[in-house]
Amino acid sequence: MANSSNNNVKPILQQQSSIIDELDKIEKFFQQLQKPKNLYEIRDRAHRFCQQNLDRKIVLITSGGTTVPMEHNTVRFIDNFSAGTRGSASVEYFFDTNKYAVIFLYRQKSLEPFSRHFDGLLSNLKYDPTNDRIEVSEKIRPKLVQILTKMNETSNRLLKITFTTLSEYLFILRELTALLKPYESRVMLYLAAAVSDFYIPPDNMAVHKIHSNGPLRLHFEMVPKILRPLVKFWVPDAFVISFKLETEAEILLEKAREALNRYGHKLVIANELNTRKWKVILVTADESEEIEIDPNSNQLEIEQLIVANVIRRHEKFIDNHREQNSLKK
Repeated sequence: MANSSNNNVKPILQQQSSIIDELDKIEKFFQQLQKPKNLYEIRDRAHRFCQQNLDRKIVLITSGGTTVPMEHNTVRFIDNFSAGTRGSASVEYFFDTNKYAVIFLYRQKSLEPFSRHFDGLLSNLKYDPTNDRIEVSEKIRPKLVQILTKMNETSNRLLKITFTTLSEYLFILRELTALLKPYESRVMLYLAAAVSDFYIPPDNMAVHKIHSNGPLRLHFEMVPKILRPLVKFWVPDAFVISFKLETEAEILLEKAREALNRYGHKLVIANELNTRKWKVILVTADESEEIEIDPNSNQLEIEQLIVANVIRRHEKFIDNHREQNSLKK
């Protein structure tokens, strides 16, 4: 019996040791990065926002790509591909129900909810010097009125926070999850940002602009996988969704399931680069569900269907969490 008991304990101890090593590695990673100067101001804004929306669920949506600077006085940087379409569109559809407040953590100058619809707005405006007024083209007036109305109606349910660099994104994400942890299952994380997998440690970074007087050789380090401690420690009771983008459709499901097994979160939304605007696969530990729209449709965005689906899943998750807590009592 003693040997059997020892055999059961050993893997648990090994797993705990592995987690401790991983947390230590992540802490050392954060220690070498520069903390955003406005981090505590962001935390205070987010705290007030959450307090104003205590009667609602909270979804933290991340959007856009992170940059990795190549110099301390940054001129050159490596950027991750993302216009922020999925994240910014999804914000609007979470407002279709009155049940959610949204914290939108997005790349500065990437697409934003509501304003994303009017990239060519100036070409639809005309100045009337006689009456000293600006006139809006009749072609876009109905859509503009509709979107402005929705934007004004939901302004108290939207908090926008910007990032540019990888370090800014990770520091802010960690601060926000610490703030959201007490809200438990009412919190959803919708992690649509394109986060860098590699970075240049500050000690290895040039101070000033790298000159182009010869070949350039750079050495990148791997960014520690933040999702595992986020799921296990930062917000252990939240409904966490990650996104998986691949350029090869054949490995998409495999990579999504690998992520679920490795990090232990609830849902991966998998999409292939060339079809991402009209086809996604929602992958859980038990099943996968495909959502697809007509690629030629101008009336429907796939984010509308994605958000409706994850809201249903979140509601079920909250019910299960409540039931488990009642059984513990």
